[in-house]
Amino acid sequence: MVQHGQSQGQARAPSQRQLRVGELIRHALAEILARGELMDDEVTRMMVTVPEVRVSPDLRNATVYITPLGGGEPKQAEKAMARNARWLRGQVAHRVNLKFAPDLTFRYDDRFDETAHIDAILHSPDVARDLDESDRDDQRDDKDE
Repeated sequence: MVQHGQSQGQARAPSQRQLRVGELIRHALAEILARGELMDDEVTRMMVTVPEVRVSPDLRNATVYITPLGGGEPKQAEKAMARNARWLRGQVAHRVNLKFAPDLTFRYDDRFDETAHIDAILHSPDVARDLDESDRDDQRDDKDE
């Protein structure tokens, strides 16, 4: 059934509560990782950051987006964090005042890879040449007017 004002196939924007709870969870996880409280050599070695947490509308599930720093392998980071999900959930429950601590699912955040790829394309010699030609064409058009 389609909600009023919502077309089929279109996801609903997160509520303020979802955003706030997501940020609280993100801060709690970032604090745990920064202080080295997670006793997992693999996670400690690769230094994992948490750029975003998305929480389901019922606040029972949270998708934690992670990025391994220092060349860590994304799949290894996901597996290492998933291995520790129960312990991390318990720690989040102690730090964030919620009726239920959400189940944590870890996903690699590839936004940084996409940004680097787009940046590389924009700085490639072919694109620079095309931009220079476009600038010259614009300057000629301005002079003709």
